[in-house]
Amino acid sequence: MDKHFLTPLFSPESIIVLAGAPDDPTGQTPQARVLHQALRAQPYAGALQFLDIHATGTLAELAQTRADLAVIALPPQQVASALEVAGRLACRSALVVSSGIGAEAAATLKKIAQREGIHLLGPNGLGFQRPALQLNASAAGPLAKPGSLALVSQSGALTTSVLDWASTNAVGFSSVVSLGPNTSVDIAQVLDYLANDAQTHSIVVYVEGISSARHFMSALRSAAKAKPVVVLKAGRKPAGNEAAQTHSGAIVGSDDVFDAALRRAGAVRVRSFVELFSAAKCLASRYRPVGRRLAIVTNGGGPGVLAADWVNELYLHLGRLSAESAAALAPQLPPLASLSDLIDLSEDAGPEHYRAAIDAAGNDTQIDGVLTVYSPKVGVDAADIAGALVEVKHTMGKPLLSCWMGDASVGAARELLNEAGIPGFRTPEAAVGAFGNIASFYQNQLLLQQTPSPLSTLAKPDIEAARLVIESVLAERRKVLTEMESKTLLSSFHIPVTNTILARSANEAMMIATQLGFPVALKIDSSDISHKSDVEGVALNIMNGASARDTYTDMVERVARLQPGARINGVTVQKMARARRGREIYIGLVTDDPFGPVIVFGAGGTMIELINDRAMELPPLNRFLARRLIERSRVAETLGEWRGASAVNLDALEQVLLRVSEMVCELPQLREMDINPIIVDESGAVAVDARIVIDSAPQAAGGRTNPYSHLSILPYPTRYEQVWPLRGGGEYTVRPIRPNDARMLQDLVLHLSPESRYFRFVSSLTELSPSMLARFTLIDYDREMALVAVVKERNAGADGEMAETERIVGVSRYITNPDHSTCEFSLVVADDFNGRGIGSRLMESIMDVAREKGLSEIDGLVLANNADMLKLMRSLGFAVKRFADDPDFMLVTHTL
Repeated sequence: MDKHFLTPLFSPESIIVLAGAPDDPTGQTPQARVLHQALRAQPYAGALQFLDIHATGTLAELAQTRADLAVIALPPQQVASALEVAGRLACRSALVVSSGIGAEAAATLKKIAQREGIHLLGPNGLGFQRPALQLNASAAGPLAKPGSLALVSQSGALTTSVLDWASTNAVGFSSVVSLGPNTSVDIAQVLDYLANDAQTHSIVVYVEGISSARHFMSALRSAAKAKPVVVLKAGRKPAGNEAAQTHSGAIVGSDDVFDAALRRAGAVRVRSFVELFSAAKCLASRYRPVGRRLAIVTNGGGPGVLAADWVNELYLHLGRLSAESAAALAPQLPPLASLSDLIDLSEDAGPEHYRAAIDAAGNDTQIDGVLTVYSPKVGVDAADIAGALVEVKHTMGKPLLSCWMGDASVGAARELLNEAGIPGFRTPEAAVGAFGNIASFYQNQLLLQQTPSPLSTLAKPDIEAARLVIESVLAERRKVLTEMESKTLLSSFHIPVTNTILARSANEAMMIATQLGFPVALKIDSSDISHKSDVEGVALNIMNGASARDTYTDMVERVARLQPGARINGVTVQKMARARRGREIYIGLVTDDPFGPVIVFGAGGTMIELINDRAMELPPLNRFLARRLIERSRVAETLGEWRGASAVNLDALEQVLLRVSEMVCELPQLREMDINPIIVDESGAVAVDARIVIDSAPQAAGGRTNPYSHLSILPYPTRYEQVWPLRGGGEYTVRPIRPNDARMLQDLVLHLSPESRYFRFVSSLTELSPSMLARFTLIDYDREMALVAVVKERNAGADGEMAETERIVGVSRYITNPDHSTCEFSLVVADDFNGRGIGSRLMESIMDVAREKGLSEIDGLVLANNADMLKLMRSLGFAVKRFADDPDFMLVTHTL
């Protein structure tokens, strides 16, 4: 039960090829001929049969045949019948490499596969390769070299180009998977498999579009937490987007939103074919930098300056030696060496100078990575310099990259560096770009660790009032809220707004303005007008009552003339914000297809379209994510002390972002939102104007009740937190696991008895590996759930003072099976808390969650000699029987 459901597809023990007779041109497609050659050319270790399905009596002869994988290479009109044959032969998976199959025919194939219990890869792709198994089930050409890199591509042409490039660049693969349009096994399921594949150390993905943002994000986050994932996406520009949508048959979202999604998933995005593999090469080296400061060690000023320029271009930082490190290094270098910015060793540098400089940079806390640039010099052996790097690499805890410039004289050196696993590049720009990808990987992994709740720890919003506003607007068959309605929604979530009152006549405007106090601003109020300033519907700095009355009359007449069809409710009057040196900020919401709601932050005011300052993040947010979002915007540079103005109150700005995140999570009807401008200064932030567009809430897929089904990333499910009395006294909390529970989870495993560890993991492990910790604590709450039992204890700290600490004393977990209707569970309780009711409570709670998710059955494997666990299962109503595949286990099941 621990095998992935795609194992029979990608690691089959037996294959049957369903095609026409080799000498029958009507029954053989071009793909079939290539596939036949590919499969016959390799010494595949498993059972391999070729079947002409047109031959008389074939099925009767093969009545007892069983195969893990059926490979179908037939003309489109014959594929459906061949897939049914595969079902009669009890194949557990099938590969269709036939092309030219449309969406309707592909849907029919998918239904047949589901009915027969077959996992179907295809149609319209080139198939897949598993070089370590000598398996070339593809029409992509010769089998690639074995390696640790996996390639998943939605383009057959790019797949063959990559394989051709790799064959001459010593790049090997663990897997190559080509996915065409309308495939049944999709990119998310392949990523799931590769995340758990021991042969795969890093993954490169070429994607043109996705059909389900939730499934894609879930799989990508799962893969990226286990190993580096690099993504190249087509359709970055509008014209490319349209072409990609036509080609891939999938939905292509906004490129900026896709960037935000990849960041949040912990993956790295690259922009070109060449970058794809340079990034994979670096990330596969398992470098884990902690910052963006790159030191440059060079023997030539020009190449070093080129590298430094590119450091600035990519928003990295030039790593400089500390004064102490520079003073200690200087006596070891040639007289003309310079350590001011670059570590320029001069033309006289030899291997010992490079070794000393890299050592110094590697040990300096102000530096996060080192790029070594070498320019050929007369009388200096490039291979000797490379040898110095190889020696130093073993003691380096930071990324070490190389750039050996030139060609004829540096070939041997490059080969030496390549064999040592030191990423090498031909130009300084490419090397700096590769370090940028490593730095981005680290930063994105921090974003991946964030699992915010839908609601922050701030004061609870009035969600019901907000919903009543939305319901009343939808009841009027409107979608655009007026300014008053928009500000009411913001106020419900405690977002500060300017005091705004609607005037329905010129005299009302005069009286309201006088009561508010001058100066005031007047704005046209109409749900039919998106941008008030476009129709001269905004008047600022009104200084007296007469001016307010006259401005009202002029504005209503002018707007009616410029936009005759607009329904005008009146004019809003609001007191002008007094912040003279406040910055104008924009916070908004866009709804992307397919990623759903996305929060936008940038410079505000009337120049918003011209400045085009838009940083994006997928909800939900916490303070860490909100601060990162602000930092990515261009307007961030003006938020500190700027041109004589005091620094703004960043905490207040972060709170507005957290409140907007709460709105997005709790109000699935929101489609667009422009809060512009928000005036922020040292005293706080206030929303001056707002425009909100709504629509009916989207229906949850599968009919499940999930209040957050409109989000691509599920928030932390706080609703499952409960406090229970502990048998024998005290209490404990049952709650969903968090990424920052890793240390406590490790402590739980370390303090289990050897017997308890074996019962849980069926191995002699004594602690969890880093990858296992990540896998167990950073979970997708949509596809699985882990509940921890937490107790509070008082222990003496390092200073001898007593302090309250938390301890995990039990974990229950379920993972949804591939059928999406059943799940598999696991359970472990600390030895010193056995018999106190925690195990049964954790099981009942995890079953409640699975039941709420719509799952029908929960099952698990228990070692036959684990008497206590079997007793607990029986007491909870589980059916217990011998597991047919392994007599050492009992299969326990419970209908939900």
